[in-house]
Amino acid sequence: MTKPRVTIQTEDFDLSTEAAALRGQDPAVGAVAAFVGTVRDRNRGESDAGQVAAMELEHYPGMTERSIEAMIDEALGRFDIRAARVIHRVGVLQPLDQIVLVVVTSAHRGQAFQACEFLMDYLKTQAPFWKKETTPEGAHWVDARVSDDEALRRWGIEAAGNAC
Repeated sequence: MTKPRVTIQTEDFDLSTEAAALRGQDPAVGAVAAFVGTVRDRNRGESDAGQVAAMELEHYPGMTERSIEAMIDEALGRFDIRAARVIHRVGVLQPLDQIVLVVVTSAHRGQAFQACEFLMDYLKTQAPFWKKETTPEGAHWVDARVSDDEALRRWGIEAAGNAC
């Protein structure tokens, strides 16, 4: 049975297992690029005022998976890659917890790196997730960052909404 390209889950994931499964027995794969995002204990590099004790991620089931599937389709059209896999966690997470995994396979490293970065830039601005951080001052929803929109623009895409 083939694994899905997109999984939204509360459970943690294992980078090695996911990368090996994506590569599989494909002899044309010469490169595997991966990105793992984790929960930081600070927001925007702030001092104690920015301490993050926990982060809660919410999403719209079904819509989120379709949105990320479309992002993978876009990456497959833009880059010479063999396959891509995205796992994104939801629920309450603590500093050091893994949040997101993007793995891409290709014949060559350059295409794998570019596709991996493209997918992360796309995910940060376009995936329908909502993020709430808990700090010593209380809980608050996190707004999209201008720098994330700028990262997406370099791929020729304008941000369409507020994702985290």
